[in-house]
Amino acid sequence: MSARDHEPARQVMVERIELRGGGGEPVDLARTLLSHGVAELTPNVVAEDGSALETVLPGSGQAWLVRVVADGADGARMEIRDGAPAEELARAIRHMLRLDDDLRPFYARAAADPELAWVTQGAGRMLRSPTVFEDLVKTICTTNCTWAATKRMVGALVDELGTPAAGAPGRRTFPSPAAMAEAGDDFYTGIAKAGYRGPYLRAIAADVAERRLDVEALADPALPDAEVAERLLALPGVGPYACAHTMMLLGRYGQLVLDSWTRPTYRRLSGRSRVTDKGIEKAFRRYREYAGLAFWLMLTRDWVREPART
Repeated sequence: MSARDHEPARQVMVERIELRGGGGEPVDLARTLLSHGVAELTPNVVAEDGSALETVLPGSGQAWLVRVVADGADGARMEIRDGAPAEELARAIRHMLRLDDDLRPFYARAAADPELAWVTQGAGRMLRSPTVFEDLVKTICTTNCTWAATKRMVGALVDELGTPAAGAPGRRTFPSPAAMAEAGDDFYTGIAKAGYRGPYLRAIAADVAERRLDVEALADPALPDAEVAERLLALPGVGPYACAHTMMLLGRYGQLVLDSWTRPTYRRLSGRSRVTDKGIEKAFRRYREYAGLAFWLMLTRDWVREPART
């Protein structure tokens, strides 16, 4: 399904968004939208070529269908329904695209690496959800299961518990923590088929809804990575993989996401069939706090078709 399969009613162009990072560096929209698999889970719909994103976002007490479309090499435009809170939704989109992040220190290191110099043209931004809670829940739904099962679980959360979008039948937001906490065991077992994850998801949602747990605080750059990792690993359903993946979406790139896809993919691309996890980590140690990002970009370069050279 492409992002163009769903057209918001009475579309208008609200504004052109300049695709520049926090340090003035370029931002490649396609590589941002196609940066990782979780980015394509509902309520997001991403065009196959990365040229557009549709999602449903809360704003002014309602839910709104938002479309972001490439507008030239260095910009994008946001299209929404008349009457939607434009400034609020634009802030959310800029947050999702990580336009406040400054990747110049990473680019300076990558520029000297023949295998990664290409990233300096705007790659490296990991599309994030509007909230840490959403990214955390979606990540837990990727653990120990097939991608089809992940899509089923997240789809059920959105379709059954999300807030309907104004003027866009069938489109909903990602559910609030309160909505997930109120859902019964029959939902997690019979509809979402979340398996062992069901009690974990419900417990985290209840703790967030009742303000016993503040997962949004994990985005605070003042927190050391070690403390963020410790807090994540203390949550039900979060092991080393889910911790590393969530930290990557938090913009904390020191850990490598090592799983059943990344390990064999690295071995194939590097030609090192017997390399261990320690060997992989050693290969990216020179990137220090960006080691996980450098590793991920090496694995996913071919996810976006590069323009033909003339």
